[in-house]
Amino acid sequence: MTQYPSAPPPGSGPYGPGSGAGRGADGPGRPEGEVPVCPRHPDRVSYVTCQRCGRPACPQCQRPAAVGVHCVDCVAAAQRSIPARRTVVGAPVREGRPMVTLTLMALCIGVHLLWMLTDTVGEVMIFWPGVVGVEQWRMITTAFLHAGLLHLAVNMVALWVVGPFLEKALGRWRFLSLYLLSALGGSVAVVVLTPISQWGVPTVGASGAVFGLFAAAALMLRRLGGDFRQILFVIAINVVISFTIPRVSWQAHLGGLVIGAVLTLVFLRLPKKWRLGGAIAAIAGLVVALGALTAAVYPL
Repeated sequence: MTQYPSAPPPGSGPYGPGSGAGRGADGPGRPEGEVPVCPRHPDRVSYVTCQRCGRPACPQCQRPAAVGVHCVDCVAAAQRSIPARRTVVGAPVREGRPMVTLTLMALCIGVHLLWMLTDTVGEVMIFWPGVVGVEQWRMITTAFLHAGLLHLAVNMVALWVVGPFLEKALGRWRFLSLYLLSALGGSVAVVVLTPISQWGVPTVGASGAVFGLFAAAALMLRRLGGDFRQILFVIAINVVISFTIPRVSWQAHLGGLVIGAVLTLVFLRLPKKWRLGGAIAAIAGLVVALGALTAAVYPL
């Protein structure tokens, strides 16, 4: 990458007010007979100067300002001096598309399409409590499988409704950690709360992760002063469905809901100076705690 000389302090450039340059026939602030050129593009003559540093700036290097123009170096220096905007949990404010949410949706849809083409996907990724002792990764991968198009559509709509809001509020890596830990918490709850006689029944779906996002959205809206009653109503409806419709894993829903709430509360309650380190420690601590809980109930 080509490096250019940094912009001098305002007013101290060779053509600035304090430069002491003579006022010759070529104009104020320039030595007589000297043709001003852009420092970034020496082959370009420019009689327009930056209002901050006084250096010439060609049209490509000019940026409109309240008065006159600034050069790109001064604009970049000013932007670096502006403190980064942060969310309530200390994440940098990002504009644009919710890339983590879109990636998770693409993975779920892509995995489901692959599963429709080959059973090998399900054989490798599906989870049931009896397999925890030898293939622990299934506790996460099962969250990307779905038992039919309707199941997939419901979870993807829910993810799209709350995902972008949480991704912007929590930041990308906190949001991804919340999603994956909620999915893991749902699988752990299935192991802990399912009778051993039913440990051979498989469980699939992102519902545990989605319930974790529901809990996080309610807590975040409450903290931000928004109306969180609607999301509580959605949670209540889904809890009722979990316990009334057969073949719905209420254990996974409950586990995801609890882990999502716990992790979000930690994110929100951390002191400002501990927001980064405390969040990482909380994520690692929850992973260890969930692993220890699983090991405690799993028969040797």
